[in-house]
Amino acid sequence: QVQLVESGGGLVQAGGSLRLSCAASGRTFSVRSMGWFRQAPGKEREFVATISYLGGTTYYVDSVKGRFTISRDNAKNTLYLQMNSLKPEDTAVYYCAASRETTIRVVTTGYDYWGQGTQVTVSS
Repeated sequence: QVQLVESGGGLVQAGGSLRLSCAASGRTFSVRSMGWFRQAPGKEREFVATISYLGGTTYYVDSVKGRFTISRDNAKNTLYLQMNSLKPEDTAVYYCAASRETTIRVVTTGYDYWGQGTQVTVSS
């Protein structure tokens, strides 16, 4: 079992920055790839970014490329999402996810564990 807890969300003006954190606990040795997803009201949960176990491979949805950076610190069992140049369309609940598989995935079914989500609101 793995537990994931997101933090760092909040209200920010357009153009501002936030850094989300995801703390993993439990059987963290079983975690390989990880990712971030987001869900806005009335919309499906969408992929944002993913990272391989050692951090050597990352992939982002086109809408956040150049603005967001995913990273991880395995010694601290923590995943991060640095979000810069935020836009109102980034407003959503952001979820951390972890997979027991090494393959990075862009669909929710590719992940085994999920956090409770943290709200990010970007005002215009």
